[in-house]
Amino acid sequence: MSNGLDKRRETRAATGLPRLADATLAALPAQVQRPAYDRAATTIGIVHFGPGAFHRAHQAAYLDDLLADEPGWAICAVSLHSAGVRDALQPQDGLYTLALLDGPPRLRVVGAIRELRYAPQQRDAVMARLADPAVRLVTLTITEKGYCLSPDGVDAAHPDIAHDLATPDAPTSAIGWLVAGLRQRRAAGVAPYTMLSCDNLADNGLRLRRAVLDFARRLDPALADWIGAGASFPRSMVDSITPASDDALRARVADALGVDDAWPVQREPYAQWVVEDDFRAGRPAFERAGVVMSDDIAGFDRAKLRLLNAPHSALAYLGSLMGLGTVAEAMGDASLAGFVERLMREDIAPTLALPEGFEPDAYITAILERFRNPAIAHRLSQIAWDGSQKLPVRLLGTIADALAADRSIERLSLAVAGWLRFVVRQTRAGEAIVDPMADALTSTGRDATGDAQRDITAFLALDAVFAPLSSDPRFVAAMERAYAALGEGDRAAVASALTAASGAQS
Repeated sequence: MSNGLDKRRETRAATGLPRLADATLAALPAQVQRPAYDRAATTIGIVHFGPGAFHRAHQAAYLDDLLADEPGWAICAVSLHSAGVRDALQPQDGLYTLALLDGPPRLRVVGAIRELRYAPQQRDAVMARLADPAVRLVTLTITEKGYCLSPDGVDAAHPDIAHDLATPDAPTSAIGWLVAGLRQRRAAGVAPYTMLSCDNLADNGLRLRRAVLDFARRLDPALADWIGAGASFPRSMVDSITPASDDALRARVADALGVDDAWPVQREPYAQWVVEDDFRAGRPAFERAGVVMSDDIAGFDRAKLRLLNAPHSALAYLGSLMGLGTVAEAMGDASLAGFVERLMREDIAPTLALPEGFEPDAYITAILERFRNPAIAHRLSQIAWDGSQKLPVRLLGTIADALAADRSIERLSLAVAGWLRFVVRQTRAGEAIVDPMADALTSTGRDATGDAQRDITAFLALDAVFAPLSSDPRFVAAMERAYAALGEGDRAAVASALTAASGAQS
């Protein structure tokens, strides 16, 4: 990280541009959106662990829209493992640029982060914020790995957790910090804060609650009881594609703003944030910024998995077979785009028990628009990774539900068969398969003969993926038809199969 910062410092010295900061906001071009509030009048109400690109492009931008009317919800951003964000943004007064990628990027400067801390070097400052009665919400984007989870709570054998249990006043893990702050608040007679996970982690609120209570109980059962009685852990779901920042983005931002931004971020225009309304210490008026407040987070997660992620996988495998490179390129093929839209509207949506207020047609239309966005170079090869883990939750569950309702599974089966043909092609080409089951898949793909019945029998024997569907003769027959329709997996055969499937009855 220091090498990257040094490089950016050299670039700034070469350009001679002033630095983005409160003092340079007024001089920005009129078309650049900037904070619509007096930043000096805002106060810290949120501590956020893990202020990477996604947080700054997503949650911080939502909160930036609220601070004009609710100035008490500014953010103290805390990094646990790198000083990079602090060192880049502290000289900028916490300001940074968000580029929305859709044709010419739309630029806005986000001001919601008022304070930046690197926990290993600023322990007292971080602890003071966690103990501050004005802080009523702690949010996290630390990836699943950062929670140090076990099936029943926290992984006590994890080196960071073991360290924090032995020295609870000098935490290193996010869970250790959360509990250390709660210990301080309890000792001072201050109510606990709400803890909101914003990571793509199934049932994230419940799993965070189990981890925090398990950790606290190992230290002090009375502390765990106090947390359990007074704290809340809302579940959430987030969605927005956020490509990594690069030098090209920095150059575009500098050219457009006339100032240097050490660490701008970028994302697609679409963003979704769904939050369970369980905040015992108060909360921002999230809904005014477009956040959906719902008690059915699982329903939104399921809709995302099946209506967004499943078509992504279908595009990845079928598009790759057709020699296409990105999602946008795949959507430029009329046969593939038409197939995917019918898959979503006619095969997937009818199987879903949708949350209250969820509008499937509008959601599908928005997804198709996202897929077509040429400014997002989402590689099909990357989406194709880990099919054995993705397809059971993205496609096979929908197939099971469709069979239970006596609905057609022809198009759904073609998407799954696309994965199998992709595995065979990769194996024949000597290309590595990126998947936890790579060895079994490679072996099966290597033995494939092209005979649909034989090959499907071999693939469906992978019980970790296909059981119990593999025992349903309707699924087996549909997979044999789909696999045969794809022929050798060349572009002409795939296009012909897609056209035929798009005209099939649901």
